[in-house]
Amino acid sequence: MGKPTGFKEYNRELPEKVAPAERVKNYNEFESLYTEEKLNEQSARCMNCGIPFCHSGCPLGNIIPEFNDAVYRKNWEEAYKILASTNNFPEFTGRICPAPCESACVLGINKPPVAIEEIEKHIIEIAYEKNLVKPTAPLIKTGKKVAVVGSGPAGLAAAAQLAKAGHSVTVYERDDKPGGLLRYGIPDFKLEKWVVERRVQVMEEDGVVFKCNVEVGKDIPADELTRNNDAVILAGGSTIPRNLPIPGRELKGIHFAMDFLKQQNKRVSNTGFDAEDILATGKDVVIIGGGDTGSDCVGTSNRQGARSIKQFEVMMQPPAQRTQHMPWPTYPMVLKTTSSHEEGCERHWGINTREFLGDDKGNLRALKVTDVSWELDVMGRPIKFNEVEGSEREIECQRVFLAMGFLHPQHEGMINSLNVHLDDRKNVKAKEGNYRTNVSKVFAAGDMRRGQSLVVWAISEGRECARKVDEFLMGHSILESKDAVNQFEQVF
Repeated sequence: MGKPTGFKEYNRELPEKVAPAERVKNYNEFESLYTEEKLNEQSARCMNCGIPFCHSGCPLGNIIPEFNDAVYRKNWEEAYKILASTNNFPEFTGRICPAPCESACVLGINKPPVAIEEIEKHIIEIAYEKNLVKPTAPLIKTGKKVAVVGSGPAGLAAAAQLAKAGHSVTVYERDDKPGGLLRYGIPDFKLEKWVVERRVQVMEEDGVVFKCNVEVGKDIPADELTRNNDAVILAGGSTIPRNLPIPGRELKGIHFAMDFLKQQNKRVSNTGFDAEDILATGKDVVIIGGGDTGSDCVGTSNRQGARSIKQFEVMMQPPAQRTQHMPWPTYPMVLKTTSSHEEGCERHWGINTREFLGDDKGNLRALKVTDVSWELDVMGRPIKFNEVEGSEREIECQRVFLAMGFLHPQHEGMINSLNVHLDDRKNVKAKEGNYRTNVSKVFAAGDMRRGQSLVVWAISEGRECARKVDEFLMGHSILESKDAVNQFEQVF
């Protein structure tokens, strides 16, 4: 334990950010790094609990007290080895993870939790700076070939782990560059793309082959992968967005959030696209959906120079603090104000959009909305809403971005041609115990299997699936298990 009294001596502090008025002028990341002194203090706040609930809070099982202690002692190689034993991509999770580990932090019972996410980000950035991040693939290969479809966080994690096990891995990506959601879903002001490029380069040095602009089931037959490989992992995303099929949906100016975000990411990277520009510039914007994707639309709209921005959520406003129905160490559904909200946005809770209204040219001009009230169960969970009588009104807008989540992966093409079974939610059916589908040699992981989820869950799924594929190919696996204690013993 770095400093037994650290949690008493130091308060939680986060690195400084560029002021909102300045950062909206570009698409660069705007959070600074800790000074050496501040990083030392923040790592000292870790209590080294007898039972570190942060382990179970993290889907990856990160070994948090141990790497905090290594950071406090400034042993960067040890800190990196501990972190890398459970997490392939700390540079991603350290930037865009909602940090469920911090919600489970024991210190968080009565004080602000340890800044675990920031410490994780600093470990990996220092590791790159000190040239500690190196290829891990063995010189002697197994002779087994694995195809991974999709280069998002699940696909990248699976590919990295399988390369580490000595297999020959080829990743197929239908976009022009690898990264999936990380490249074309997350705005650059949260994750600059050189961060993705840097990791892809390390994976290529490990022997992973990336084949981009290739859509399996369209550009190449899906069964070609099963014929030419010893195993195939389906790791595409949950890409079919939830629609809002109300009157006026056909009007011009209504777009799915991901179409809007992807276009802007391509503009920032000077990559062309074959579609009409979707811009918020000079428009009154309404974003329907209160989650992270909606927040990303807020930040992007601000940078494009929207005249006004409103974000709608049909649910009621969450409480600012935990309630009796969301006790520690569960992940609390409390009010979250993101950096994009800080930049300017009106947030509306308990509001239902009933109709899109247009002008005589077929362009969106306004929304017809009503307020709603929710009936709650005994646990305080919403079960049914009722429209508030007399609350119907029009709200002027010329752009709507639908950010209400995703339903399931695209079935047309690869999934249909492979004849893999689907579950009740129309995701690819594969058991968590072995990640195998009903088709021989075909596995599934990430959002394609579990549905829309967090980046940290996608990485976890990719790692666990890779271990099962390794067992399938070799009869056993040298890859780390998810058991944090066992992993720590393997590292040291």
